[in-house]
Amino acid sequence: MNPGRAHGAQPVLILGGGLMGLAIAHQLARRGQAVTVLSRRRSEAAGFVAAGMLAPHAEGLSGELLALGQASLERTPGWVAQIEADSGLKCGLRPCGIVVPFASAAERDVYPTAAWGEALDRQGLEQELHGIGPGWQAGLLFRQDGQIDNRRQLMRALERACVELGVGFQEGVEVLELLQENAQLTGVRVRDAAAELHNLETRAAVLCCGAWSAQLMPQLPIFPVKGQMLSLQGPRDALQRVIFGPGTYLVPREDGLLVVGATSEREAVFTEGLTPFGQRQLQAGIEALLPEASQWPPMERWWGFRPCTPDEGPLLGGSPLAGLALAAGHHRNGVLLAAITAELLGAYLDPGGVNAEQHSLLELFRWDRF
Repeated sequence: MNPGRAHGAQPVLILGGGLMGLAIAHQLARRGQAVTVLSRRRSEAAGFVAAGMLAPHAEGLSGELLALGQASLERTPGWVAQIEADSGLKCGLRPCGIVVPFASAAERDVYPTAAWGEALDRQGLEQELHGIGPGWQAGLLFRQDGQIDNRRQLMRALERACVELGVGFQEGVEVLELLQENAQLTGVRVRDAAAELHNLETRAAVLCCGAWSAQLMPQLPIFPVKGQMLSLQGPRDALQRVIFGPGTYLVPREDGLLVVGATSEREAVFTEGLTPFGQRQLQAGIEALLPEASQWPPMERWWGFRPCTPDEGPLLGGSPLAGLALAAGHHRNGVLLAAITAELLGAYLDPGGVNAEQHSLLELFRWDRF
């Protein structure tokens, strides 16, 4: 019997209303399961913060994480089509390709995913990226990689799709404790928006609280890595492809908005707010990659917390507690891995169970693999 299955009429509780929580709730609802999403503060979800790159190759992933990312990239168009059909809203998927620039051809040729890209010299770089900074002499074009407008479109569409399929939402609810008996989940202790305490009974839940997941289950090796970002308003079509530079990336939306990210601050833990140092770092990245963009008007500045693990791969499937499934620790690749995470957890929590491929992926990303 699958440890994650819902019992009777009790809904599966989704602990966390970010991208993973919504994606899994949507899949479970499509399979006919009753689902309730518990969400503390929607704005803190990494899905509202990330740049939305779909970039297993541009990121230079390797090994099992690359394979997981490639599987998710392959599934993303179909997953997006489901969400758009269920919600009636567009998700902002753009298979625009991503260019990774390098200072030399030698650096380019030893990049972990070089075999999946097209090698560019300086002339090729200039053809793909008009106005690229003078410090870059070579590049890799990954046509198969792309982006999705998660902040403005995907999250809203997923939310609507969940509502249309009957998913319940409890907003302003903080999960304080997992309730258990004999290592079996029996419910959760929550504080609601009125600061009142309640116990919610369930025998099936999914923990997807992002960087905060280890606060509920301390044995999970998840820690926060802060990232600061900003956006600029450029001319429409000024940049056709994403530029994935070292330490800074530029993600152009169709309307000319340019999303710029992201710092990587492990020592910040959960310290909120922007810092002058972080913003200067992003500005220096813009000037090096696309000098003309440093003159474009700024639109927004924000920050968030990536949920990181020791090997930067997610924790998927079973947990130390029967009845509690995991979908956490996606680090930089949450948007990329949303499609495969939704599929794997949907299957894991389904009475029909998982197929052979899904089982092998869940085994590779077990919580206790370290």
